[in-house]
Amino acid sequence: MSTYENAWIPTQDMKKSTRLYQWMNKLGFNRYEDFYEQSVKKIDWFWDAAVKEMDIDWYTPYQKTLNLSRGIMYPQWFEGGKLNVAHLALDRWAQDEEMKNEVALLWEGDNGDTASYTFHDLQKEVDAVAYGLEQYNITPEDIVTLYMPMIPETLISMLAISKIGAIFSPAFSGYKADAVATRIQASRAKALITADGFFRRGKTISMKDEADLAADQSPSLEHVFVVERAGIEVDWNKYRDVAWSNLRKNETVYKTKVKKADDPYMLIYTSGTTGKPKGAVHTHAGFPIKAAFDAGICMDVQKRDTLFWYTDMGWMMGPFLVYGGLVNGASIVMFEGTPDYPEPDRLWNLVEKYQVTHLGISPTLVRSMMKHGEDWIKKHDLHSLKLIGSTGEPWNPEPWNWLFKHAGDSKVPIFNYSGGTEISGGILGNVLLKPIQPVTFNAALPGMDVDVFDDQGNPVFDHVGELVIKQPWVGMTNSFFKDDERYEQTYWSRFKDTWVHGDWVIRDKEGYYTITGRSDDVLNVAGKRLGPAEVESVLVEHKDVIESGVIGIPHEVKGEEPVAFIVLSNKKKNTNELLEELLLHLDQKLGKALAPKKLFIVDDLPKTRNAKVMRRAIKSAYLNRPSGDLSALENPESVNQIKSIGQNPSFKA
Repeated sequence: MSTYENAWIPTQDMKKSTRLYQWMNKLGFNRYEDFYEQSVKKIDWFWDAAVKEMDIDWYTPYQKTLNLSRGIMYPQWFEGGKLNVAHLALDRWAQDEEMKNEVALLWEGDNGDTASYTFHDLQKEVDAVAYGLEQYNITPEDIVTLYMPMIPETLISMLAISKIGAIFSPAFSGYKADAVATRIQASRAKALITADGFFRRGKTISMKDEADLAADQSPSLEHVFVVERAGIEVDWNKYRDVAWSNLRKNETVYKTKVKKADDPYMLIYTSGTTGKPKGAVHTHAGFPIKAAFDAGICMDVQKRDTLFWYTDMGWMMGPFLVYGGLVNGASIVMFEGTPDYPEPDRLWNLVEKYQVTHLGISPTLVRSMMKHGEDWIKKHDLHSLKLIGSTGEPWNPEPWNWLFKHAGDSKVPIFNYSGGTEISGGILGNVLLKPIQPVTFNAALPGMDVDVFDDQGNPVFDHVGELVIKQPWVGMTNSFFKDDERYEQTYWSRFKDTWVHGDWVIRDKEGYYTITGRSDDVLNVAGKRLGPAEVESVLVEHKDVIESGVIGIPHEVKGEEPVAFIVLSNKKKNTNELLEELLLHLDQKLGKALAPKKLFIVDDLPKTRNAKVMRRAIKSAYLNRPSGDLSALENPESVNQIKSIGQNPSFKA
């Protein structure tokens, strides 16, 4: 039995209007459960039907949907098929009389600059850059690293690189030089595309300096292409640097290269919490099709809708935004700035201004906006919204309900979405044919053969277990770049022929799933598993707590004990009284055995730029251990306060 009540229930008319229902109906299904069962029983039938429904345009049709001759870890999808993602996302719309003048990209800068490109406009830009890249000796299969802010040239670069048959590798725009260099070196990239700088919270952030430091460490680089976004003075290396204006100076029609279905087009590195980053290899018929399927069929993104996911191109939701939108013939919104600058309603202003139909955000972002109050939302007409997507981390009930009530007027469904960089999209979601509850996921997505296993590999219900996938899917990473052994060890070494994803999940008998945290985050307190999100949810129930972060530290008796950090809405409150109140509340909710005994107030929690709390940074700071790669942090100063607490645990604020 689920812990939560239904918050959103689709009417029969709502169901019938969705792409998912109409497709299921065409295939002879009325119930999602029956359709899902068939989608994982016959995965080759399912994905063949999916690409036909999505009208994926092949240069050469495939002869066989799935070849498993190399085993389940190395499936070959759409054998014999030829296509190019640049054609799927751009060319076919630019060549379509009905679509070519529809808007493909809406862009807004931190400083209020705006730009808009139709499919036709975008194709002209992409063709010019594709031609330019070839003139600088970028050839098929070469790798080009993108270290870029969210500006139009980032999208243009991605599509141009695909057009010429090369491979792009996006790096988070907030990384420092060493993190960028690690990724360039690992991929042996031939070129780097970057910007002189960008704007953030009204400040000019220099990017070229970090790019130069990274390039100096990367002997494989032949060129650094520089977009002059900020118009600031930078050092130019005459042997290496090329101005963007020079790269795109020849406007010409460029014929898109024909690629095999399993040719790589993107190499995206995970954040590298331990050791070197893992490079997920994605193919022309992999990531783009899975992302477009999840956005189009599952989230109901339709032609001429407008998709806006607040993200960075270095995180997988950046490419998801691109292909989830463009392959479906929708417009996408890219935003350089932050959701609460210059005022706390910047995000809602963008939704209204660009008539966003599908908005994607993270739970932490919502928690940070709650402190400003709902009046900032009420200033804006958000009636364009059809769906709010959410990914990145588990929810707590209060922020979920706040978002549903105030941004969605208790009518707009929230599509909880969980998957990963190596998935190309989602494993679990909220399909629009079933009731949606706060926090949970109402379904495994079509084609994803999901189970929840105990330590022995047996399916479990109503208990925490490992999220696993028992069959391959379109979009599954084509191993790690030049590292099959690590790929096999990471995902396939625990249970035979089973992908172990690394999330702890509870599945109830009604088919709802709750993610309690990453399995490597989960605490083992005196033999009992405790997900950090469970404790964090209890803490943010309190009206004075905006957000919380929970870690596990070694304990000589219990094995591990939880330690909690909170950010308060009212800094003037009597902190000793409040801490005692919260500790009592934790005891009552979790029981004395599991409840944290250590609770600390901090000014902020370490977060990535897409507003995800980095528990690893909290833990390493508190224990004063090496922290690994923290270059993705938006607010590195938050780590110092936690470090001080770890060295002096009586410290309270």
